[in-house]
Amino acid sequence: MGWLLLIVVLVCVGGYLFYASYSIRSGVYVKALCKGETDKRVVCLTFDDGPDPKHTPQVLDVLKKYQAPAAFFCVGEKVLENQELFKRMVKEGYYIGNHTHKHSWTFPFLSFKKMYDEILKGEDALYTYADPLSAFRPPFGVTNPTIARVTDELGYTIIGWSIRSFDTRRESEDRIFRRIVRQIEPGAVILLHDRLPGCASLVARLLEYLKTIDYEVIPLDTMFSLSCPYEKEYDNK
Repeated sequence: MGWLLLIVVLVCVGGYLFYASYSIRSGVYVKALCKGETDKRVVCLTFDDGPDPKHTPQVLDVLKKYQAPAAFFCVGEKVLENQELFKRMVKEGYYIGNHTHKHSWTFPFLSFKKMYDEILKGEDALYTYADPLSAFRPPFGVTNPTIARVTDELGYTIIGWSIRSFDTRRESEDRIFRRIVRQIEPGAVILLHDRLPGCASLVARLLEYLKTIDYEVIPLDTMFSLSCPYEKEYDNK
């Protein structure tokens, strides 16, 4: 009976630690901004893992057509590989956040120094063409004590989400769309990935739907009163 109780306790503790690490909304290790505190019919669109040379331009075209703001959490390595595209994102006024330099699955397991260097290297890539923002989104939404310490020392605000589209599962657009719309509520922050095929089509469909239910897409920095140093001309960069 004692061993059984011990096993139950260990399973419960293990489950809790797993939840604490893999749910950015848990708030166990870091306080992430995941949903706006508002009763207004407003939402934010956020995109991870770009910029992608093929699919990000399509997403930008849709956003421009609908005059919809969005936030892009960019991977430093991809920024350096797609510099003209990144300059377009900045010039068109989208909110830019740090999403590390390489977006590796090993990121949560790095030492303090290696994690610090990885985030800072990503920031340096963004700084190539734009002033770095103080917003950071950890890869895969995983958090732990090391991530908490590093981001606190670097002065980052952690941005999460309240609606995870799970678009990386490569399901049908209809299924992803339905998953998103059934969770829409005031202050929602929607997670999408601009590196994926079909993202632009999904975004256009979502923006059309939001109009029919009288929801407005607002900038991330407006939702959470974040600083935005991009209010200047970028032609000289």
